[in-house]
Amino acid sequence: MSRPRLKAALVATVVLLAPACAPAGPAPSPTAATDGTDGIPARDEIRHSPNMKVVANVPLAAPFDGPDDWGTDMAFQGRYAFVGNYGGFTVHDIGDPEHPKAVARVKCPGGQNDISVSGDLLFLSVDEPRTDDTCASEAGDPAAAGAWEGIRVFDISDKAHPRYLKSVRTECGSHTHAVVPGKDAGTVYLYVSSPGPEPDTTNCAPPHQNISIVAVPVGDPGEARVVAKPELFAGRAAGEDGLGGCHDITVYPEKDLAAGACFGDGVLLDISDPVRPKLLQTVRDEENFSIWHSATFNNDGTKVVFSDEMGGGVAATCLPSVSETKGADAIYTLTPERELVRQGYFKIPRAQDAQENCVAHNGALVPVPGRDVMVQGWYMGGVSVWDFTDSAHPQEIAYFERGPLAPELHLGGSWSAYYYNGYIYSSDITKGLDVLRVDDPRTDPAKAVRMEELNAQSQRSY
Repeated sequence: MSRPRLKAALVATVVLLAPACAPAGPAPSPTAATDGTDGIPARDEIRHSPNMKVVANVPLAAPFDGPDDWGTDMAFQGRYAFVGNYGGFTVHDIGDPEHPKAVARVKCPGGQNDISVSGDLLFLSVDEPRTDDTCASEAGDPAAAGAWEGIRVFDISDKAHPRYLKSVRTECGSHTHAVVPGKDAGTVYLYVSSPGPEPDTTNCAPPHQNISIVAVPVGDPGEARVVAKPELFAGRAAGEDGLGGCHDITVYPEKDLAAGACFGDGVLLDISDPVRPKLLQTVRDEENFSIWHSATFNNDGTKVVFSDEMGGGVAATCLPSVSETKGADAIYTLTPERELVRQGYFKIPRAQDAQENCVAHNGALVPVPGRDVMVQGWYMGGVSVWDFTDSAHPQEIAYFERGPLAPELHLGGSWSAYYYNGYIYSSDITKGLDVLRVDDPRTDPAKAVRMEELNAQSQRSY
């Protein structure tokens, strides 16, 4: 989500769930035809293509049962899924994907708690000033001397008992971050993206045309610190609402490349030296793109999909009156000379209601060897699986969606949707964790690909 910023022992509250806790609820049954031929779904009605169905749902639960406890991004490791929330994060056991269960809910508020994992460490992005860096903090005054925002680091060696280890303040906070492996296994880096500047604040002074790089010693994460603030965008024009910095950076270390969605434009970076990234190219699309939100490489590293979060995730942009090139994805090819060339656009082909926030949001590859296939969350537009092997003519393969939440526009729907070891997992803002299964000859080869860890912003080849 993009919107203007409102701007020792560390103890987190962990809600432990006993083995006898109630399992995930049964998969909701659709209440109308599943082929999408009879118009927009009714309020809360489930609709899906014949080749996709929801097999499980884990609803949000205490302590994440307040009106603003919105589900956010996800990461995966082994048999666990980690789901961020504005109130903290949840650890789900997905060893049996059709019967997932929450094993811990960690209360640690902070917008938006973008999440990633690496070995025994978990990282959360906090992009709002807090009164301090503890999990007991409250939303704070951005002009206050003690206001904190940035990265929180947890120990997840015991999945049922995560421990808060360390905080790192970063310039303008941390909206999102990407995990970058160091040249040796002893260090990981975090590329921290955040909007800004915000004049008259203590942590986000102009011009903010940089990212922050946090180094985390794996053996001593308490020594994590900011080691670089490369100014990658000096002199560029500001994006929507005057924002500098980046919204999201996706890294592909095997290719020594990163792609950044940086509000007003997209960027391609050389990350062969992870502490000294170099800007290779900047691309703009002022006619169609509003907020450059995220980026995804194809497996070969020869294409980049950039998404546009027109309206910041809180607007209805999937209406028949809105162009199919706005609030959409743009597919770029990457030439051998490492130049981005735009080829086509993709937007879900189903019109949504004016009561539904809908726009391109978080997604990642479905690992189909030899083809370029992606799954993506579209907020109330649901979850879409689409093929961009033909970059100029992308096509949807499968989808799942719910109808409007309320008679008026109301924030909801799929924040993120990722494929992991045979299933699609969707973090629904208000409904919790959905587990989906696709059965289609075009995606079935992905079921043979197994992953041990998945952070969507840190790509690995398959």
